[in-house]
Amino acid sequence: MVLCGSGQHRRNNVGRVLRVLPAKQRLIVEGVNIQKKHVRPTEQNPQGGIIEKEMPIHISNVMPVVDGKPTRVRFENRSDGSKVRIAAQTGKVLGPELRKAKR
Repeated sequence: MVLCGSGQHRRNNVGRVLRVLPAKQRLIVEGVNIQKKHVRPTEQNPQGGIIEKEMPIHISNVMPVVDGKPTRVRFENRSDGSKVRIAAQTGKVLGPELRKAKR
């Protein structure tokens, strides 16, 4: 779960990350940055028309939600050489190790 921190949806939308676009440093978040798109009739959609679609937002505009509250992220290098993301407020580890320890 992430919270959008800027723009039109500032501080009122918490959503799941649907897709990550690492090359462009963008995310698609459920219920955030919904825009209307005009589509022409195709075999899958014979009616055509206007659909609402979530569009990507920059990764810097979201914060992870830990225990129901948004938090900043810090990075910590462990003594064994691994690197992890840590929630700034609670100190909890977020996700897997980013860099494995060298053996």
